[in-house]
Amino acid sequence: MNDDNTKPAATVFDTIIIGSGAAGLSAAICLARSGQKVLVLEQHDVPGGWCHSFYLQGYRFTPGVHYIGLLDKGESTATLYEGLGIANDISFFRMNSKAYEHCWIGNKRIDIPAGFDHTAQALSKLFPEEKKGISAYLDLIKTVTYELQLVPKTKGFWEFLTIPYRTRHMGKYSIFSLNKVIKKFIKNPVLRAVLNIQTGDHGLSPSRASFPLHAAVMGHYASGGYYPAGGGGALVKAMTKAIKRHGGKIKTSQRVKKILLSGEKKKKAIGIELQNGDKIMAKNIVSNADPGKTFLDMVGIENISKRLARKLQTTKYSCTSLMLFVTVDMDVRKAGLDSGNIWMMEHEDLDLVFSQSLQKDILSGDTFPGMFISCTTLKDPISFDGRHHTLEAITFINHEAFDSFKKEKDRRSEAYLIFKEQLTKKMIKTLEKAIPDISNHIVQKELGTPITNEHYINTTHGCVYGTEKSMWQIGPFSYKSKSEIENLYLCGASVLSHGVAGAGYSGVETAAKILDCSQDDLLHKDTTQHIHIYEAEDHSEYPDWIKDKIKSKRDRVANRVK
Repeated sequence: MNDDNTKPAATVFDTIIIGSGAAGLSAAICLARSGQKVLVLEQHDVPGGWCHSFYLQGYRFTPGVHYIGLLDKGESTATLYEGLGIANDISFFRMNSKAYEHCWIGNKRIDIPAGFDHTAQALSKLFPEEKKGISAYLDLIKTVTYELQLVPKTKGFWEFLTIPYRTRHMGKYSIFSLNKVIKKFIKNPVLRAVLNIQTGDHGLSPSRASFPLHAAVMGHYASGGYYPAGGGGALVKAMTKAIKRHGGKIKTSQRVKKILLSGEKKKKAIGIELQNGDKIMAKNIVSNADPGKTFLDMVGIENISKRLARKLQTTKYSCTSLMLFVTVDMDVRKAGLDSGNIWMMEHEDLDLVFSQSLQKDILSGDTFPGMFISCTTLKDPISFDGRHHTLEAITFINHEAFDSFKKEKDRRSEAYLIFKEQLTKKMIKTLEKAIPDISNHIVQKELGTPITNEHYINTTHGCVYGTEKSMWQIGPFSYKSKSEIENLYLCGASVLSHGVAGAGYSGVETAAKILDCSQDDLLHKDTTQHIHIYEAEDHSEYPDWIKDKIKSKRDRVANRVK
């Protein structure tokens, strides 16, 4: 065993899951429902990882859930939630279907509507000379997305034998960058920027992003964007409820110090040791932490192969971010906002925007070159109190900008607080480009930094998408759910896919490996499970329970004002 501590071990579980992000929770549901004795351990004081919600003076924010795709009946995310048995416990609001993405590129304002056909029509009107290329490019996106979805569903000898042919478009374009492919179809640089705007959903510039990766992101939002009623915390609540219903346990404020191993040459995971020295034994260990946190911090480099050590040394992690959370006392609709996202870029050269964003000197310049802006109280009308709106503004940065503060403990230095305040002012000034008068209406504000991400989410360098999704770190080159250490498994954004739904499917895949079955075997078809979807922009069809919640929230504010 890689530990000399003789403190007695606690109860034996079938599986211990380290981390309670979307992947860890979905794995826990599948395993507990299959009869396993499951324990989920979370180092934060609430479960959920990036999906958790938090409150500032009573106003809710969710750092990692900004929109989700493919929630219509029969689509993959709906199938995931129905199959996990949580669909009846969650509701979603469909974001502005005419413009779920607002692309603000320089002085251009171009909207992306839900549905590829509608997108093609809208963009062809604005760029008539590109009509043929737009249609061909979106057809290719649809084809590659479909082929990507075939891979995890492949079963049997003949399907495996024919998969190279059935995924030939994906294979053909897998070696090319997004930039190289789109330039074959689209000539106008502004139009290319619009079609590439969702690079922000994987964090790589067009010249560095794999084309199939970007196709998968665009395919995920093919039907538009949806936001969970109650924010990301509502998803977490539904998932933890399901885990407990099937006998699983979830414990928060439980930081895992190390993964316990047995054996000299061939290592085998047998349990975990908490920061306080307590040991808990299990037949299987699943880590929802990223590979670096798992193997370098909890397993120890002395316990892994040289091959894995080399891979860990060369692994790059995704970019990190600044997240500004603000509550404002103003009519943001009059200011031009709706339930759609705003992607604000200084110019159409997104490679340059990324390059400028990731410079180490992040205080240079008055504003940031790119920003994502989301108004959660318009996405989730239940959360609006009739007066105050909540907004989340995000920009990508280089984590090295915070190197001098990374060794600080919970008590932050004055230098850090000054640096954070300077960045907050720059974030607000950037936000003012979208909402000019907003600084005069801010009721409260808080800035999340890479240090914040590391503290609450425990990610390497505060990364937001796990490992970097570059060409040599995805697909066959990514980390696998079954590790080289016996009975130690991985799940999460660094394994199968990132994003809320991608991570959720990762958890199902890891549970399938443990149970020696397929994903489909674990996603039960249940005709009683249905996701309820309501229109964020149309309140006329809301059921009584939504109307009652909206009225109750607004009445409370009205009474306080009196």
